[in-house]
Amino acid sequence: MIKIQIVLLLILVAGVTFYYVSGYAAEVSRLKTEAVDIVRHSSPDTFRQIETSEVYAANGQMISVLKGEKDVYYLSFNQIPTYVTQAITSIEDKKFYQHNGVDYKAIVRALYAYWKDKEITQGGSTITQQLARTIFLSREKTWRRKVEEIYIASELEKKYSKDQILEFYLNNVYFANGYYGIEAAAKGYFSKDISDLSLSEICYLLAIPNSPTFYNPVANPDNTITRRNLILKAMLDDGVIGEKTYKEAKSETITLLRSQSQKNDYVETYIYYCATRALMEADGFEFLTDFPSEAEKTDYENAYSEAYDQWNKSLFTSGYRIYTTIDMGKQNLLQNAIDGNLEEFTDLNDEGIYALQAAAVCLDNKTGMTVAIVGGRNQEVNGYTLNRAFQSFRQPGSAIKPLIVYTPAIERGYTPDTIVVDEEIEDGPENADGGYSGEITLREAVAKSKNTIAWKIYEEIGPATGINYLKKLEFSHIEKDDYGMAACLGGLTVGVSPLEMAKGYETIFNDGYMRNPTCITKITDAKGETIYEKEDEEVEVYKENDARTMTDMLQSVMVEGTAKGIDMGNMPAAGKTGTTNSNRDGWFVGYTGYYTTSVWVGYDIPKKVPGLKGSTYPAKIWEDYMSQVHKDLTPVPFKKAVKYIGTEEQQEELEIVDEDEGEEEPYGVFDEENPEEINPEGEVVEPVEQPSYNVITQTFDGTEVPPGTIPENATDVQITTIAE
Repeated sequence: MIKIQIVLLLILVAGVTFYYVSGYAAEVSRLKTEAVDIVRHSSPDTFRQIETSEVYAANGQMISVLKGEKDVYYLSFNQIPTYVTQAITSIEDKKFYQHNGVDYKAIVRALYAYWKDKEITQGGSTITQQLARTIFLSREKTWRRKVEEIYIASELEKKYSKDQILEFYLNNVYFANGYYGIEAAAKGYFSKDISDLSLSEICYLLAIPNSPTFYNPVANPDNTITRRNLILKAMLDDGVIGEKTYKEAKSETITLLRSQSQKNDYVETYIYYCATRALMEADGFEFLTDFPSEAEKTDYENAYSEAYDQWNKSLFTSGYRIYTTIDMGKQNLLQNAIDGNLEEFTDLNDEGIYALQAAAVCLDNKTGMTVAIVGGRNQEVNGYTLNRAFQSFRQPGSAIKPLIVYTPAIERGYTPDTIVVDEEIEDGPENADGGYSGEITLREAVAKSKNTIAWKIYEEIGPATGINYLKKLEFSHIEKDDYGMAACLGGLTVGVSPLEMAKGYETIFNDGYMRNPTCITKITDAKGETIYEKEDEEVEVYKENDARTMTDMLQSVMVEGTAKGIDMGNMPAAGKTGTTNSNRDGWFVGYTGYYTTSVWVGYDIPKKVPGLKGSTYPAKIWEDYMSQVHKDLTPVPFKKAVKYIGTEEQQEELEIVDEDEGEEEPYGVFDEENPEEINPEGEVVEPVEQPSYNVITQTFDGTEVPPGTIPENATDVQITTIAE
């Protein structure tokens, strides 16, 4: 026993020695001095300060002002209902009136709970510490910040009363969607004063600050209800409410009644999302969409949520100037196209929102940036507006085929003229019309959206290969169950958003190079110093020639396929329809040389929509909008795929190879737009009219094989061509 005591004493002495020798003691002393100085220079006015941020459209016109509402709705302590203070202390800080700013036992309990459950199930910070962090500190996770937070909390308790600290906290805490303080949240979510709310509604609001993103009542109302119930149970356990009151409050239905002055219309919701992520990026946050394990995914989501909350909150307090690519003229045209084409559907859901909805996104093909985004139908109600264009994920139907089936197939030897067989497949899908066409070209299979052909080709290239393209495109909800055959027809576990689909098709237009869409070009502080500036970044997903070939085939969809009848006049256009089972979702995604626009139509809770196909309401919305934004634009032809003569190996050489390298040079390169020939000496000869060429045979190891069946690592391959 004595030996153990000696060992423990030696460890303690060593720890204390290290603490002083390593410089930690000096650093802690400095942090304490700084904390004392911060609190000494504070006053009640410190907790009322705010700086307004501003958002600008592409033409420089101001779109919105981001201002937290705590100045307007600041409440003194005696104006705050007793239920509010009882609820917040029960759930956040049971010992609030006993401790001196720091609850060391709570910290130990939180550490023990984390060690036992391997996840954060309890918070160790007191309300005073949270106030210190909210007003004076960043949210970086370092021991220095935590130490300074503890010192500031201790000093706040010396200077201000408990009631003042609760007042400061409840007027500054963030309630998501731009609302700061309990009164702003009450008015924003219920259009009532906090004094007029029920116990259940109060607890519903107080559920939000713990994680404003996860408990956002607009985006995640079920999560908010779950935490409301947890708060009510804590109040019951603490004896501040009785069993009857608890049961009545828990059973109360919560109905949001957002004020008309809400900030969350479709443009602003998207801008705030993009601006928040831009600030996260500037701070060094690395965005991920693919994870080796569920544990790593969970860790990432937790880190993302915390960083997002921090920077989203700063939008409303930091005086930023946010510059965007949003074109309000195009925004209004896109909104009107949706509203006009769905005006016959007048049914409302339980919240008073139109039951049948639509969402659409328009990207500028020159930059890859978002110029218009509509997350639903416009209507004169106080209800909340979910931005379905980037916050909702649905099954894409056949609109997914060019991304994971056909462009990958072209990379593996298929051409528009490859003969494929449309026939019944045992245990496979049927075509939408229930019929089969026998031998047809791949171009016709794409144009007529043949499910059987997509299935066969996807089976050939492999689901893992197809899904990998969506990963390269950084689609955000790829699940392990998506690695099945159903994906080739749009059968995904979670689905895709209209924004993601627009990105995928814009990538095909952009010669196979993906640009992650955003609408933020620059963010400065109030003094004009640049905090964030968009950099041009492209990631190759498809080969240039293959993307151009896919564009060529997608033009056939609109000329002779499922979208026949869409009239863009002389403006070349390419696109694809998508319809899910039982007509639950309809898609049309298409592009010109100027813009890519993605349109989705369906119910928020999927159900059959009579007459809904990709070629009906979605295509009509697309046509109405795109016709207007192209009204005065000069028709621009799409870039043509370059055609080559020679072996497959020679086709991969786009430039003349140095003879000293000893590699065989290509016979020549032909560009359909500029039919000039480059001879083996690298000299350009006079332009000549060239016949078009079709692949008719392929041999591998001396044996003729069908197009598209040659292994990726094959080297001894010969492609024979003849003129038409």
